[in-house]
Amino acid sequence: MKLSLLLADEIQADWVNGFLPILRYILFFLVIACSIIIIITVLMQSNTSSGGDPITGIQESYYTKNKGATRDGKLKIVTIVCSSIILVSVIVYFITEIFNKTVV
Repeated sequence: MKLSLLLADEIQADWVNGFLPILRYILFFLVIACSIIIIITVLMQSNTSSGGDPITGIQESYYTKNKGATRDGKLKIVTIVCSSIILVSVIVYFITEIFNKTVV
């Protein structure tokens, strides 16, 4: 009985040892690609200012309400999505690193 459990653990350890390094490389290159995309999108965005009236302080206009449909709005969305991908990828990368050290 113990021999079959030992063999099952070895098979699992071999699978994990083979898969985790590949996953870490994929996550690493995903972080690099998203970082490059973030750099490009931030450089392409225009300078944002408050855009409000200095006397009345009113900042709402049709343009500010519909800014998501403009080029800068789309670039901002791409920046947020790539930042989220980097966050998740880094967390998964370190979880796999910890899991790999506990298996080996």
